[in-house]
Amino acid sequence: MPTVTVIGGGVAGMSAACALAEAGYRVQLVERRGYLGGRASSYLHPGVDEVIDNCQHVLFGCCTNLLSFYRRIRVEKKIHWTSEMTMIEPGGRRSQLGPSSWLPAPLHGTPKLLSASAFTTSDKLALSRAFSAMMKPISADSTESLAEWLRRHNQTPGAIERFWRLVIASALNADLDAIAVPYAAKVIRELFMNSAEAGAMGMSSVPLSDLYGSAKSFLEERGSVIHLNTNVESAEWNKAASEWSVQTRTGTLVSNFLVIALPFEAMQKLLPHMPHAPHYEELARQTDSLTHWPICSVHLWFDRQITDLPHAVLLDREIHWMYNKSVLQPYRQHKGSYLELVQSASRAFAARERNEAINQALAELAEFFPQVREAKLEKVALIKEVRATFGVPPGIDQIRPSAKSPWPKCFLAGDWIATGWPSTMESAARSGHIAADELCAQSGGMRRFLAPDLKPQGLMKLLSRSSE
Repeated sequence: MPTVTVIGGGVAGMSAACALAEAGYRVQLVERRGYLGGRASSYLHPGVDEVIDNCQHVLFGCCTNLLSFYRRIRVEKKIHWTSEMTMIEPGGRRSQLGPSSWLPAPLHGTPKLLSASAFTTSDKLALSRAFSAMMKPISADSTESLAEWLRRHNQTPGAIERFWRLVIASALNADLDAIAVPYAAKVIRELFMNSAEAGAMGMSSVPLSDLYGSAKSFLEERGSVIHLNTNVESAEWNKAASEWSVQTRTGTLVSNFLVIALPFEAMQKLLPHMPHAPHYEELARQTDSLTHWPICSVHLWFDRQITDLPHAVLLDREIHWMYNKSVLQPYRQHKGSYLELVQSASRAFAARERNEAINQALAELAEFFPQVREAKLEKVALIKEVRATFGVPPGIDQIRPSAKSPWPKCFLAGDWIATGWPSTMESAARSGHIAADELCAQSGGMRRFLAPDLKPQGLMKLLSRSSE
């Protein structure tokens, strides 16, 4: 039975490991932390004595590879799904975005967009023009930023601030001038145009580490081994034996194949301890060219119910999203409310001192939900994930490497490799399946794991055919 060492227990590493274990490989999964999940994990926060996610992670119906991974480890029923998005203005006025069942794609979201009070008539006309423009193919090597594209397509201030900056920029976790147009167009088409199914939003109903604990069980049931709290120091290729030796602080792991499923900054640290090989320097340059963007979350526990909404988009303030964990994770049975507020793509907020950031979040939350002013705040936690995602500026695809590494029988995975997706859990799962496919193909296996994208529906099916 061929053996594979997978370095990294995040979504990329887990998806690769589980796919390969299912294909009959004996997997050794190595993770430096004491749990699986990487940046999508949860832990017991000592300051509040609660298990919290390091940030609220969401998926969509178009995340076919992430959903394939979830089905493989049998956790797909632990996802809370919704097709509605509630937008709230300061003062409490609400608008709903979501599909209407009686219209075909891409028109299924039009009725609610046209009735949304959050947008003026000029905003709605501007958004309609932009959506129409994004139906047309956009070159993958475009050097235009989303900010430039929006100016060129005469987007109104309201459309920019309440849709593009809030919904799209926060989805891609970067400023508008640091987003490549092709990735913005992909988000628009997948979430708002291709089908109602593609745009459905899912959130885990259990802590993320509980969700991914099922991957550990899946691997162990198939004879694989998980090495937690294990730091990789180096890797060596034995040409004569045609095998890899991975040196860790606790011993050596030998295998026929190697999958490196690390974030790009961890890959940078490992590179000097890898064998020299052709194109080694190119990979080093690629990882050096990537940059991080932060995501911050404020976790709040109140003595009473603040809202019955499961989640909401908060307009015109620095806090972007509200997630009602009391609703999304009902197992907690908290007598009051547990809310998580998320702020995306702001290095300024991430740089704020703890009390300043928390006080600002509380003050802004009260503008949307007045009950906050009467409620008692029982405990609070501020989480700053400073390396949450990598940026997707124009030209990014030219520096994203493929799954094939410079070394023999070694493959790369991670949301930062060339997956065609921005920095998301789908990109991570997709990269793991690509790496597994490449490994299987090289070893003569017939299994393939990369799940195809959801097919466009309705009129989008015709539009996609005409653009081919």
